[in-house]
Amino acid sequence: MSRVGYSIAPALLLSAQAASAANDAGLNETGPALVLFGAAAVLMIALLSRSALGPAIAAARTRASHFRTCRELEARSRDVLHDFILPGAYGGLTKIDHALLTAGGILCIRTVHLNGIVLGAENDPQWTFVNGRSRSRFLNPVIQNAGRTRALQAVVPEVPVANLVIFTGQVEFPTPPPKNVILIRNLDSYIAKFVFGPAKVKDWDAAWLTLRSSAMTDDAARRDFQAQLGFS
Repeated sequence: MSRVGYSIAPALLLSAQAASAANDAGLNETGPALVLFGAAAVLMIALLSRSALGPAIAAARTRASHFRTCRELEARSRDVLHDFILPGAYGGLTKIDHALLTAGGILCIRTVHLNGIVLGAENDPQWTFVNGRSRSRFLNPVIQNAGRTRALQAVVPEVPVANLVIFTGQVEFPTPPPKNVILIRNLDSYIAKFVFGPAKVKDWDAAWLTLRSSAMTDDAARRDFQAQLGFS
C-alpha cells in the first residue's frame, strides 16, 4: 500500500470517532453526514495528492537511475562524461547522456529508465512500453541516439564512436533487442566485446581531451538547448 493509502486509515478512524462522539452527545442526525463528508474529503485529498506526487516520484526515480548509471560507468573507466551538450550533427545543439572511453573507442550512451515490457525493432520509429494494463509509445532510442553519436563523431573523427542504449530498471524484451541495446547489468560483457579492430588513433589522451574541451555543461548552453526544444 502506498504512503497515501496509509494516510487514509487514520483519518477515517478519526471521522468514525467523531461520529461516535456525536452520537453519544445525541447528534444522531448530523453524525452520519459528518462521517460521509469527512470520508469524502479525505479520499479527495488522497487522490489529489497521488496525482500531484506521481510525476515527482517518477522524476526522482529517473534521477536515481541516472546517478546509478554514472557510478557504474565511472567504476569502469576514468574517462567518462555525463549530461553534456555538443553542436548537433545537422545544426543546432544536441545533449548526450554519457560518453565512455574504452579500449575499442568511445561509447555514446543513451540511458532509458523503465519498469515493464519493451517491444520494438531496430528500424521502428517508435517502440512500445507495457506496464500492467498501461501501454505507451516512445521514440526509438537507437534512432534517437544515432544523431547524437554522429555529433560526437564529428568532434573526434579519428576515433571510433559507437551508439549504445542502456536500459535501467526492471525491463523485459519479449524478442531479442538490437545488439547495441543492453540492460545495465550486461555492461561489462558489452565493453569486453566492444572492439572495432585496429585503430589509427596515435594519442588517445589527446582525442579525449578534445572531446572534453568541446563538451558544454554551462548554464548558458543548457538554456540555449532548452530554448531549441521549445521551438521544435
